[in-house]
Amino acid sequence: MDMAYELLNGSQPWLSSPFDLNGSVATANSSNQTEPYYDLTSNAVLTFIYFVVCIIGLCGNTLVIYVILRYAKMKTITNIYILNLAIADELFMLGLPFLAMQVALVHWPFGKAICRVVMTVDGINQFTSIFCLTVMSIDRYLAVVHPIKSAKWRRPRTAKMINVAVWGVSLLVILPIMIYAGLRSNQWGRSSCTINWPGESGAWYTGFIIYAFILGFLVPLTIICLCYLFIIIKVKSSGIRVGSSKRKKSEKKVTRMVSIVVAVFIFCWLPFYIFNVSSVSVAISPTPALKGMFDFVVVLTYANSCANPILYAFLSDNFKKSFQNVLCLVKTSHFINCLHMKSYSMEGTQTEVCSLGQER
Repeated sequence: MDMAYELLNGSQPWLSSPFDLNGSVATANSSNQTEPYYDLTSNAVLTFIYFVVCIIGLCGNTLVIYVILRYAKMKTITNIYILNLAIADELFMLGLPFLAMQVALVHWPFGKAICRVVMTVDGINQFTSIFCLTVMSIDRYLAVVHPIKSAKWRRPRTAKMINVAVWGVSLLVILPIMIYAGLRSNQWGRSSCTINWPGESGAWYTGFIIYAFILGFLVPLTIICLCYLFIIIKVKSSGIRVGSSKRKKSEKKVTRMVSIVVAVFIFCWLPFYIFNVSSVSVAISPTPALKGMFDFVVVLTYANSCANPILYAFLSDNFKKSFQNVLCLVKTSHFINCLHMKSYSMEGTQTEVCSLGQER
């Protein structure tokens, strides 16, 4: 995230934070200092949390990807965008074991090449996630505010092309990470995976933090807020008529689901960006409490990627039923039968759901 949790002179590769590698509070001054004490207990707890988040995130997002690809009737416009978001979340989780091992071992043991790959994958998927949510919000705006005019654009093929474009833009945005990612060793010979910016002034660090904040959070968030502002205005002006048909109710449910996913994303990522911007705008006095707070902020950003499948299950009947269907298929040896029944999705298409018991 984060592109790999720097942990040399910063706990983020592009966050100039006051923390040393994996848990000690950095001390100032000379090379004659003894190596600081590392709180191995807190490191072990943090490593465990990372692995738990990773397992939940991989399982949940794999399930989302599977049900969308497995059931043809789940391939609605919104779900195509959700598929892209799930892929981004899945890849985001893949970098977490490397971070966990760096925390546990108090150094980066995997070499420069793996470091660059992990940093690139971590970075591109961080930006892809927010870009996916931005696209989903624009799609909701079109579906609710301009349902007739947007019909010719809101097609599966167009959605797939937009998904590809999102990955392309994300790749361009993180080019600085790809170029400067590498290893750095501290005065005690411990290496960390970070970004080796040119120059010693810190201007590149500051510039990239502002660059990432604007492109990776502020601009997308502004677009998202505008989309939902126009949606609210449309709903208010339409009054009762918005709920007058099944399709309108379905669109409302989808919009609610997307808006909650966006709200959870903001909740999980806003503290991280506040920490980022604060680290280059005010002097930070390193303390164990601040280190613990930053660890929590980093965990929160990764936890967002494992929260999305849970949100889908609670907010979308079709995702819930598809998940149940998969679980039924797993449990066939326990005499639980899956029946194929017709159910209308939120966007008016049919999908397969699971039912227990005898066929009717």
